[in-house]
Amino acid sequence: MFMRWILSLVLNAVALVIVAELFDSFRLEGFGTALLAALILSVLNIIVKPILIILTLPLTIFTLGLFLFVINAVTLMITQAVIGDSFVIEGFGTALLAAVILSILNLILTKLVKDPLSSKKA
Repeated sequence: MFMRWILSLVLNAVALVIVAELFDSFRLEGFGTALLAALILSVLNIIVKPILIILTLPLTIFTLGLFLFVINAVTLMITQAVIGDSFVIEGFGTALLAAVILSILNLILTKLVKDPLSSKKA
């Protein structure tokens, strides 16, 4: 369980670094900052995200779940505020686009890592 969480943090950090390479308005000072951001995002996803989802449930239902990307962007902005100058997102639009791309990258990276592991068990 703990190793799966560590793997998730590392994959999230890799995804953050990839997004930072894609956008000039999304900057990280290094992989250590990406790991710290992944850790803070993990904590926010456990504590803050469920509260935001409950508060915005009607809007989330009305948008067929697309409002969850806005909630992910908000958690990214909170993470940036906690970390400070070593993690910069210039604007909510960048955070929203980064949230969409991070979701896609996390899906791809998780699939790439878990498929080889699951094929060894078979």
